[in-house]
Amino acid sequence: MQEYHFQISEELEGERIDKALSILMDSLSRNFISKLIKDGKVMIQQKAVKASYTVKTDDEVIFSLPPSVQPDIVAEDIPLDILYEDKDVIVINKPKGMVVHPAAGHYSGTLVNALMHHCGEDLSGINGVMRPGIVHRIDMDTTGSIIVCKNDIAHNHIAAQLKEHSITRKYHAICHGVLKEDSGTINKPIGRHPNDRKKMAINEKNGKEAITHYKVLERFKDYTYIECQLETGRTHQIRVHMSSIGHPLLGDDIYAPGRKHHFHLNGQTLHAKILGFQHPSTNEYIETDAPLPEYFINLLNKLR
Repeated sequence: MQEYHFQISEELEGERIDKALSILMDSLSRNFISKLIKDGKVMIQQKAVKASYTVKTDDEVIFSLPPSVQPDIVAEDIPLDILYEDKDVIVINKPKGMVVHPAAGHYSGTLVNALMHHCGEDLSGINGVMRPGIVHRIDMDTTGSIIVCKNDIAHNHIAAQLKEHSITRKYHAICHGVLKEDSGTINKPIGRHPNDRKKMAINEKNGKEAITHYKVLERFKDYTYIECQLETGRTHQIRVHMSSIGHPLLGDDIYAPGRKHHFHLNGQTLHAKILGFQHPSTNEYIETDAPLPEYFINLLNKLR
């Protein structure tokens, strides 16, 4: 049996353990997860839990799987655009189309495969063999800065900053329509979509607090170039929030239904540009700036 460890992130707080595991391990069926829980093979804080258990931030989840259920994750020599690196952390400028960590249908070509080749054994183990070093993530079709931790002490430091919302995260995006206000704040709770567990939605009743600050960088005829600063870090937060005010992101296949455009895009036009954090060893404030990807620059030039 292979033992797996996960630390519950803030975005999963309040979910039932069976639902949280299905999100963390989307290669496993809900029925298989239910059987694991029923058989007492899912532990939190060293105690077996029932399927109805509601997870809390920083809960330590441990469970075991037969070796055949989970594939081996191998190191792959994939080039990385490194914005910052030292013995504790590494900040990567992630390209479009790269999945952050292995999951169903994506067991190779991920950021984790590349990191395993680049860092060797020097990756934190808190989130287990499927997510070594990973303390947060960005969507497959979102580009830009992501911080990875090389040891457990650094992981806990950065995770605490994420929980306290003290990390600076500024994204650049292009949205449909012309925003009238030069800046604004969207404060609407976000939760899982009631009918589609892979999709998020504004959920006043059961959602978690989500706050996005935006400002206009440039206006075009039918679109607006914006900067969004995250105060919280919910799954798909910027995409859901901008869609909720009638300005979904250009190219977003999930949250901009029916919004036609004539550009050839692969997913949402969203780039994690600025990432600022307190260094886990020195407490020095470090800020990285990921340059806009070529497709984004070309798109801006077409719109001008």
